[in-house]
Amino acid sequence: MTLGEGHPPKAPGHIPVMLNEVLAELAPKAGETIVDGTFGGGGYTRAILAAGASVVGIDRDPAAVARGRALGDPKFTMVEGTFGAMDEHVARLGIGAVDGVVLDVGVSSYQLDQAERGFSFRSDGPLDMRMGGDGPTAADICNHADVSDLAHLLRTFGEERHAGRVARAIVAARPLTTTAALAAVCERALKAGPGIHPATRTFQALRIAVNDELGELARGLAAAEQILRAGGRLVVVAFHSLEDRIVKRFLAERSGAAGGSRHMPVVSAPPATFIASAKRALAASEEEAAANPRARSAKLRAATRTDAPAQPLDLAALVPHVRLKGI
Repeated sequence: MTLGEGHPPKAPGHIPVMLNEVLAELAPKAGETIVDGTFGGGGYTRAILAAGASVVGIDRDPAAVARGRALGDPKFTMVEGTFGAMDEHVARLGIGAVDGVVLDVGVSSYQLDQAERGFSFRSDGPLDMRMGGDGPTAADICNHADVSDLAHLLRTFGEERHAGRVARAIVAARPLTTTAALAAVCERALKAGPGIHPATRTFQALRIAVNDELGELARGLAAAEQILRAGGRLVVVAFHSLEDRIVKRFLAERSGAAGGSRHMPVVSAPPATFIASAKRALAASEEEAAANPRARSAKLRAATRTDAPAQPLDLAALVPHVRLKGI
């Protein structure tokens, strides 16, 4: 789950966000199979298992996979991989259509809490940020991207208003190898004031880029469309506007509430593949937000699968493109 690092430090332990609302929309029951595409700490999975359903958990983080394999529940199967390929994972398990898919997108609390993973500016560690163990690190991007590409990345994925200033400061400070060093660069480039830490948006942008989080989300939504049976439920909890915008746009298009895209114009709308549960996203209750800072920015969207055939994914229409030459 994504946390706003500008919030006060969290209480210890894993607290699944909007659990009651997720269960109400997912409605798991005995005999059903649910895919938890972002296993993380396993909070949703445990509650779904307690309701009697079987669960396929997916995570690309080896530490999360190890936690899942330690559950020891015969109704649970742990898969190491990306949720964007959940249709392939389910097919390999010999499972046909599933009854529900739940996604809690972004970085997990466990990842932020481990300094050696390099996700957080609150403690020093290597400038890594990879959820899995492959591909370029955040240090690779900081040390090799040119200043214009870096500024575009910070502006697009971090919504950083002073992206150019921060990008120039990063380039001037190369090489950067630790989270503390990058956080210090951001603090020098931006005047600290009330609100979030000056490094928050830069760390978010780098993490999203390193892990292709927005592309993964779009592919995951399309994969869920492929594997859900008619009547199956899709529940997505997002934590910032970039994620929620993708979910909102996808469900609007798939429910017939949007008329295609500039990349794939439509003459006649295809049959709706989802029926949205509500027009607006659900937010966490005031009580939950007060008790758990992680829930303050959470937005839940849910929809029910129809029997219409799945539609092709227009990735370019959903996900903003950032090019990083030489990375």
